[in-house]
Amino acid sequence: MPEITSIQPQKHDKNRCSIYIDGRFYCGLTLEAAVKYRLKAGMHIERSLLDEIQLETEKSTALDKALTHISATMKTERQIRDFLNKKGYTDAVCEYVLERMRYYGFLDDYAYCKAYIASVSGRGRRLLEADLIKRGASREAIERALSETEEDEEGAKQLAEKYLRGKERSRENLYKAVKYIVSRGYSYEAARRATNFSEDGDEAD
Repeated sequence: MPEITSIQPQKHDKNRCSIYIDGRFYCGLTLEAAVKYRLKAGMHIERSLLDEIQLETEKSTALDKALTHISATMKTERQIRDFLNKKGYTDAVCEYVLERMRYYGFLDDYAYCKAYIASVSGRGRRLLEADLIKRGASREAIERALSETEEDEEGAKQLAEKYLRGKERSRENLYKAVKYIVSRGYSYEAARRATNFSEDGDEAD
């Protein structure tokens, strides 16, 4: 059976402690909960029991922290989960908090994706997709949001103007501009239209 090898006060919250199981950090608890359940180093305990203790004693506090965290800007479900994990909450508490936040409408990966896409410019679909994946949005939400979004042709044109400013509009420079725009996540066709670059050497229509 797993053993509590250490219980250490937390540096940034004198009312909480860190529980270590078999030499590794497992979760955080209030000192009151640790005393109430008579937890101590050397004690053998199932991880599921610690999960139950934390869920019973800290689910409301965890929910409050998550709601405060999301109050400034929208977050994806994964960002909230990562936030709670870093705070020392177990999966049981994370699931409780996420379920409550979904119920109250505070978590919506699709809405997050739509808001993020609307807030940035100069980034093509591929780069937007990579950004949203990095932020933890679900694949389904990303695909749905992108499918409803037209490619930002104006953003591609602005990138072309920025890259070509002060340069001769030679075939070589136009091709380099196309490559630059593609590197910003745009399709080749969108980049070509933004620069009027044509494969046959004439300006595109």
